[in-house]
Amino acid sequence: MRKKLIFFTTISLVSFKIHSQNEKVYITDKINAKYAYINATQTYERVAAKGYKSVDLFQKLGNSYYSNSRLDKAAKWYGELFAITSDLDREYYSRYAKCLMFLEKNDQANKVLQRLKQKIALEELIELKK
Repeated sequence: MRKKLIFFTTISLVSFKIHSQNEKVYITDKINAKYAYINATQTYERVAAKGYKSVDLFQKLGNSYYSNSRLDKAAKWYGELFAITSDLDREYYSRYAKCLMFLEKNDQANKVLQRLKQKIALEELIELKK
């Protein structure tokens, strides 16, 4: 009986210790991931400030600020993105419209949503012709 009690106590303590170590690693990974994301954003901004323009750069800047709930800055970079091209996924139209609504630029947001509706209708028409 005593051996069973010692065995179960040991197993319980070991599993508690393993669980708590995993939790610490997870928290550290989250913190590191956040800081790495911010540093990447700062690097992208420096590149954009030097005059470099590309769809990929503006997508990454917009997405990073959108993911961090900085919708004012996300709107700026999505605006730059839409100035270069309109051949984008539906997701970018939606995100840009949400950012504009956040900034209370509802007229611009409605125009973006209208363009999204046109894009969806065109894609559905192309799909029907296949």
